[in-house]
Amino acid sequence: MQRVYLCIDLKTFYASVECVERGLDPFSTNLVVADPTRGKGAICLAISPKMKMLGIKNRCRIFEIPPTIKYTIAMPRMKKYIEYSANIYGIYLKYFAKEDIHVYSIDEAFMDATKYLNMYKATPIELAKKIIKDIYNTYGITATAGIGTNMYLAKIALDITAKHTSSNIGYLDEEKYKKELWRHKPLTDFWQIGKGIEKRLNKMGIFNMYDVAHTEPRKLYKEFGVNAEYLIDHSWGRESCTIADIKAYKPKTNSISNSQVLLEDYSFIKARLALKEMVELGSLRLIENNLITDTIHLYIGYSKDAINATGGMKKLINSTNTYSELLKAFLNIYDKTTNQNIPIRRIGISFENVIETENVQLSLFTDQEKIDKEKKLELTICSIKNKLGKNSIIRGMDLEEGATTILRNKLIGGHNGG
Repeated sequence: MQRVYLCIDLKTFYASVECVERGLDPFSTNLVVADPTRGKGAICLAISPKMKMLGIKNRCRIFEIPPTIKYTIAMPRMKKYIEYSANIYGIYLKYFAKEDIHVYSIDEAFMDATKYLNMYKATPIELAKKIIKDIYNTYGITATAGIGTNMYLAKIALDITAKHTSSNIGYLDEEKYKKELWRHKPLTDFWQIGKGIEKRLNKMGIFNMYDVAHTEPRKLYKEFGVNAEYLIDHSWGRESCTIADIKAYKPKTNSISNSQVLLEDYSFIKARLALKEMVELGSLRLIENNLITDTIHLYIGYSKDAINATGGMKKLINSTNTYSELLKAFLNIYDKTTNQNIPIRRIGISFENVIETENVQLSLFTDQEKIDKEKKLELTICSIKNKLGKNSIIRGMDLEEGATTILRNKLIGGHNGG
């Protein structure tokens, strides 16, 4: 039986939600979702379809919008968008079992519709139309859909083909893909091909998927390594991964990361404080989830990319999740590698090789009583934060100039929670 996948996208999702909440039509309203408190350089997280019609690019900055265009600015409200996304997921559950749904992002999801077509006595396009209509009638959000005989083709049908249909629904099988899109440009329109990969392909004389499909595989493997396999398969419209495969996947190693772009240039000392706060939040997350790490990584990015990023990775003597031990290790990297004379704008930390606490043997060279006491205190902190809110208990450093924890605790996904 040939498989059939749907890929449904909620059109200009954040902007559409803001329009619906205001009783406005996103197709006739100029609206951008952005945080004006971040200045004219703030990125617009979404713009209404009407603004796209005027030639404004999605993810533009506020200052890039022509002054002749009048528009409404909506402060991001991530809680509201998550609420809408969860409710629309509830609509998907009316048609498919959760095992056959893969949520790709807050506004996009895949469904394996193979066994449902006979049940609903509908063609793939009829089923897609029914779901799109249900979403619009229930929440006022316009959706588009891609239909394909594998997940890749469903995604490409959504991203490229659906834009050129009156129904906002695209369909592709392998033969249709080769006939209609083999010579499509630019390559960046295709899933998982960014500007960097496109540039490397162009240097090889490859400008479309037909060129990829007819290039000697050995040359592609030499340039891209094992990733050449995906390029070659996708150039022919092939994709073996299924939603069942995604659900069953378990990574060999896990990591937890956290990063932030500072709202202004920070000095060496102020950025050091922000780092300490980030390590504390990371430690609490590890402890709360009964996890430990044996490797840490630090990233420091500088203002206006004045110099290359610094930082580094450090293997710890013992696996741990305690704040004092992790902080000491991070500050060791920071103090040794960070340029003290150039303003800092980005900080990133990650905990690598994360595993459950029970899987590690105790060391004879650690003060276990001291560690247990610190963990007990931090678990108490987690409990209070979970009951009363993230800012219900804070450290003294969180009140110092340049501290970011109190503000970041109010954000969702790096944006205003609303």
